[in-house]
Amino acid sequence: MPGTSVELDVAAIERDAVALAQIPAPTGSEAERLTWVDERLMGVPGERSRDAVGNVVWHLGDPPFALVLLIHVDTVFGSDEPHSVVERGGWLHGPGIGDNAVAIAIAVGVVEEVASELIEPLAVAFTVGEEALGGLRGAKHACRTLRPRLAIALEGHGLDRIYTDAVGSVRVALTVSGPGGHSWWNRERPSAAHGLVRVLGSLLASVPEGVSVNVGRLAGGDGINVIARRAEAALEARSLDQERLDVVQEQLRRLTVDDGLELAVETLETRPAGRLDRRHPLVRTVREERARLGLPDRFGDGSTDANAALAQGIPALALGCARGADMHAPTERIERASIGLGAKQLERVLRRLLVDQSGIRRTPGGKAEAKEVR
Repeated sequence: MPGTSVELDVAAIERDAVALAQIPAPTGSEAERLTWVDERLMGVPGERSRDAVGNVVWHLGDPPFALVLLIHVDTVFGSDEPHSVVERGGWLHGPGIGDNAVAIAIAVGVVEEVASELIEPLAVAFTVGEEALGGLRGAKHACRTLRPRLAIALEGHGLDRIYTDAVGSVRVALTVSGPGGHSWWNRERPSAAHGLVRVLGSLLASVPEGVSVNVGRLAGGDGINVIARRAEAALEARSLDQERLDVVQEQLRRLTVDDGLELAVETLETRPAGRLDRRHPLVRTVREERARLGLPDRFGDGSTDANAALAQGIPALALGCARGADMHAPTERIERASIGLGAKQLERVLRRLLVDQSGIRRTPGGKAEAKEVR
């Protein structure tokens, strides 16, 4: 679309990203960052509201919405982590600068620039609960209430790929409890620690192909010469195939322990797996605009707010907004030179979908395939 693009203020986008990254926003404590978003959007076109789960929703036009942008505001870092951002060697360094401060800043800057030209209605949802054990509650609620025709999740990292495959997950806590006792005089009694080890071994040995299981935490016991009264594990299963995750959930429900022990299985979070057909017009539009910008024609998979949309039958994908490294680490960084390219990608895609409307209406395509995890 020659002649339609504008010169985006990349310096302002950078300033917004740095300001956001310096505000702690661990999952469940996003209020201060959401207030920043609210204040940043004062005076811009459209209307803002807070929904029932705390998302800030920016409405441009009336429903039904042609598209919703989903951008999570929470991070993996607690408020005790220093949230400083420094520029060094052409990179912005700081926890959360990429995931997801730069994506929020790009969404605000680009949508503000194209808002007056929109023909189709757009909703921008700044969502809570994407990281940690948030369960995608913000994205799930936004998709359920806004019911857009299409959805795009924005992430700060991953500019060089289009994320059409949504990695689903099941996260559980296992707790085994027993009577305890002296390691020699009561040696006939069952150990909660031994029972947990056997349960985990049985589960890991029966994992379906295409499922990855990680035991991320183990704890329990009272002493080296004490029969464990309690033992705990936290684990997650991930897969691109929802049916295989369903099999794992059924296996978890059927777990048993030795006589004299008790087992509790608590589901901490589920995230639906899904996939957008790569022939879908939304994918074709994104690929065409990326080609014009010289971006790679590569596909990837990830766990993002797009999972929630796909699970509700809304065609969705995720786009990265910049190039970066060390996501989810205090050494996280974003390449400054890529920020303008990520902003231009979003601008061109929005114009195709919502201004000239050629991105969806001129081409037939596939369908979203997903199943909600309950």
